[in-house]
Amino acid sequence: MTRLSHRWRSRCLARIPAPGARSRALAGLAGIGLLLGGCASFSPDAGLSVANGYASLELRKDLVKVNDEAVALTAEARAEQLLRRPLTADSAVQIALLKNRGLQAAFNDLGVSEALFIQATLPPLPRVSLTRTGGNFALEIDRSLVISLFELSTLPARAAIAQTRFRADQYRAADQVLRLAGEARRQFYRTVSANQSVAYLEQALASSASASTLAKQLGETGALNKLEQAREHAFYSELGAQLAKARVFQRVEREKLIRLLGLWGREINFGLPNGLPPLPGRLVPAAQIEAEAMKKRADLQVARFELQSLAGQYGLNQVSAFINVFDLGYSDVYDRSKTFEPNGQGGFDVRRDTTFRKGYSADLIIPIYDFGTTVIRGAKEAYLGSAHRLAERAVNARSEVREAYQRYRGQYDITRHYQSSVLPLRKTIQDQALLQYSGMLIDVTTLIIDARARILSNIQAIEAQRDFWIAATDLKAAVVGGGFTGGGFGGESAGVEGVAGGGGPSLASATPGG
Repeated sequence: MTRLSHRWRSRCLARIPAPGARSRALAGLAGIGLLLGGCASFSPDAGLSVANGYASLELRKDLVKVNDEAVALTAEARAEQLLRRPLTADSAVQIALLKNRGLQAAFNDLGVSEALFIQATLPPLPRVSLTRTGGNFALEIDRSLVISLFELSTLPARAAIAQTRFRADQYRAADQVLRLAGEARRQFYRTVSANQSVAYLEQALASSASASTLAKQLGETGALNKLEQAREHAFYSELGAQLAKARVFQRVEREKLIRLLGLWGREINFGLPNGLPPLPGRLVPAAQIEAEAMKKRADLQVARFELQSLAGQYGLNQVSAFINVFDLGYSDVYDRSKTFEPNGQGGFDVRRDTTFRKGYSADLIIPIYDFGTTVIRGAKEAYLGSAHRLAERAVNARSEVREAYQRYRGQYDITRHYQSSVLPLRKTIQDQALLQYSGMLIDVTTLIIDARARILSNIQAIEAQRDFWIAATDLKAAVVGGGFTGGGFGGESAGVEGVAGGGGPSLASATPGG
């Protein structure tokens, strides 16, 4: 006897009639899934709409995602054009947005996030299996098609959660753009300040060299004793050591700027202005900056969307607490067999039997041990934790804006005080001391002390001006996002290697007499 068995099992949402209509049933399932999940597709700008909005409105700069050779060549050409002229703070930011590889990697991460979002909006994939067994004049074929009713019914909720998470990642990418722009601007001011300090120390060293040579000549004639000669020579040597240190500091700051801009090869030979920009004629008003920060800060938007996604996940976990697997489907079994029976003529009669049976199948899994208590509890704690972190960030953001404005306003007043009062007085003191020294009314010690004090005041004035522009950058970052440095305040006591307004180590602390 030979038996041939042919079985077909399928699981789906609707009843599938005869085998000839299976293709139409599968098409219907796909249509239902797309209707539930929506028609999400990849955005033409690779998800950079939020980052582009911040770049154009807040930074007045352009963003480029380098994803092919043509775009890369265009970005390189624009960067080369900007590098032909001495850099400004704005051009440094634009070059960083074009060439910084870390930022491009962040854009690629956003692309991965968008791919995960699109994947989450697609219907669950059906599972198809085929089994064939045979032997002893028998053949059996099992085929099955399974699709999850639970995943399909919760597709809109899961798609909404994925969209919210992707939205948070969009604001996270915008925050990285703002961070890079802010740090490039700060580093530009640090580098220009270091160049300006070196230039001033070179001028001071040249004047000190002339004074040291004159002291030597006066000593040879007996008009200047050895003690005063030694003091003059020591001042010249100390100033030379400080200039060497300033040049090292200058090169270090330039390399930091090079790394932020993403430059290499001949590109690193860019030019910089001779000095920092002058103080603005009008300050940013303090009114409504807290409310503006609450609306604009990218990190707050990230926290808000993360909270929304956790809220959606919490609701979904409540739905799936009692049932998390529900597969419902249609089944049919088709059997065909042959039977050989002997007849009176000495041969065999062949009898064929065919059966077709139809039915339904369902798989249901219920977590009977805790009924989803642990899942719901964990989701609730995650949601509450995110809510508290959002509240904390909002409180901190308001305080950071107020602190940043106080630094901005205070550093402006300090810089104006140096430029309008301290430096003119130091020049007057040195001029009068030089006149009295020429008239032999004071000795060289007093002249050296006054020269040291003027050098220190000029270096502090340069650093104060640097700290103001860094404070202005910090104020912008505190309002729109991008990382508030919150470093030490400018004008700290000598010897403190703090970051003045986020500016960097102070050269004034190591200046002779500082």
